[in-house]
Amino acid sequence: MARRLGLSLFWRTFAWLALLLLGAGLAWQAAFRQLDAEPRALQAAQQLGDLVLLSRAALADVEPIQRLLLLKSMEKRATVKVQVAEPRDSWEAYDFDPFAKRLAQALVDRLGPDTAVARRVNGEAGLWVRFYTGRDAYWLRAKAESHAEQPRPRAWWLLVVLVATVIGSAIIAGLINRPLRELSIAAHRIREGEYDSRLNEHTLTSEIREVNRGFNRMARVLAKLEQDRSVMMAGISHDLRTPLARLRLETEMSVNDEMARNAMAQDIDQLDAIIAKFMDYARPGDIKLQVVLLSEIVEHEAQLFRNPDQIRIRHHIPAGLTVMGDPTELGRVLQNIFENARRYGRQNGEPARVEVIAQARAQEVELTLRDHGPGVPETLLSELTKPFFRGDAARTEATGSGLGLAIVEKALARMGGHLEIANASDGGLITRIRLQRAA
Repeated sequence: MARRLGLSLFWRTFAWLALLLLGAGLAWQAAFRQLDAEPRALQAAQQLGDLVLLSRAALADVEPIQRLLLLKSMEKRATVKVQVAEPRDSWEAYDFDPFAKRLAQALVDRLGPDTAVARRVNGEAGLWVRFYTGRDAYWLRAKAESHAEQPRPRAWWLLVVLVATVIGSAIIAGLINRPLRELSIAAHRIREGEYDSRLNEHTLTSEIREVNRGFNRMARVLAKLEQDRSVMMAGISHDLRTPLARLRLETEMSVNDEMARNAMAQDIDQLDAIIAKFMDYARPGDIKLQVVLLSEIVEHEAQLFRNPDQIRIRHHIPAGLTVMGDPTELGRVLQNIFENARRYGRQNGEPARVEVIAQARAQEVELTLRDHGPGVPETLLSELTKPFFRGDAARTEATGSGLGLAIVEKALARMGGHLEIANASDGGLITRIRLQRAA
């Protein structure tokens, strides 16, 4: 579920902490109410018991004839009502919740076992207490506002608890996830080729400290490997191209047969091109993006393929359409795609026909390049961008390095772009390039 909803670790931690704190707050409130019920019941029973005892004492010292007048007088001047209890009175016990039961039991314990506590007498609601004065029975009813109720949480208190829960959960989740966020950012920089990324090795948490130390050691090793690789590739390029240059010069000077000389020169050029491909693929990923006029780059690279017997390129790029990229890298991308089309995108001895179309989206530009060749088997489409993969049987000859589309994908990744390759429904290969649109 978390994967489908796209929840980050911060929000998952925040949600669990919020539920925990909110549940703890509600549990605390329920426990407080439960603990507060007992003393409040005893306090209410004490007050009502005193009223009953006073009423009993007052009625005991008055002649029966004067009692009705006294009851009328008490009803007018007091906040309680006392009336004569009749045998035919119907009443309901005061036991609708635990608090009421505890209050009723406390009154019975204080006033005696013949005491009755009711919540309704003859259909009239209230807190009724029946007591006896001699043989006469009376009901004492406290008014509704005197009914001892448990305190209810107010809206502002619940709002305070909710706000405190949200803020506290956000702070705690942020503190917990901060080292992981820093690790994620550093890992992303390493992936982009920034091997100088380092994490704090002096944190208080021992586990995070060990992880950061291990990450920093890994970053240093990768930086050293990248440096050694660059030096090695530069040395290989120099050491190979120097004898190739001498070999080409000696060939042109010593071989009299023009056809043989041209064939040897082509082989040397092919070896030099393969070396260039290797160097392109091993190129470091530290590039700076800038605003690039797309039509200018496409036009420039298309002009390099001027032999109409081998390839013909038509492009439809809106004037003024710009993308964020590196001109050299983008030119290298187009060169490799055009070269692939020149070699493998033609049929029946006809020149390769390539169409280039660009469409502007909201945040990106989609550049579509299509040839009209035989295409590629569907099972091999996902393999085309792998280094040294040769999908066409003709490629078993040493005519290519197998790095063309691998270089394209890597260069686009360095520019924040994306590559898609598919077969056209009516034949041919479609290459879609998505680049960031310049503001």
